[in-house]
Amino acid sequence: MAHHDKEHDPTPALVAADAHTDHVEHPEWPIYWKIGLFLTIITVLEVWAYYLPAFVASKLFVPTLLIMSGVKFATVVMFYMHLRYDHKLFRALFTGPLLIAVATLIGLLFLFAKISA
Repeated sequence: MAHHDKEHDPTPALVAADAHTDHVEHPEWPIYWKIGLFLTIITVLEVWAYYLPAFVASKLFVPTLLIMSGVKFATVVMFYMHLRYDHKLFRALFTGPLLIAVATLIGLLFLFAKISA
């Protein structure tokens, strides 16, 4: 039977090495400027929507702005805060409460008749 010495156990080192093997490199400049352009286009669409009086008066105005803001928020978090490249546990800890908040806001929109069923 083999003697197991805890001081010379290579297992923690192997586990630490394995934890770094699935690391994905962060994007380079070409990805970041495309993301910046995408965020700029959404912002322009949000401002443009605000200057359309018929659209502002419609029931689609608030939900549309919330969706565009949500897309921008998710894009910033996923790329600029590097959540896309972190461990899946961090994604779950962040997106779980976010989904609860979004569901709550949608429920409030229905409750206060900003969205008609």
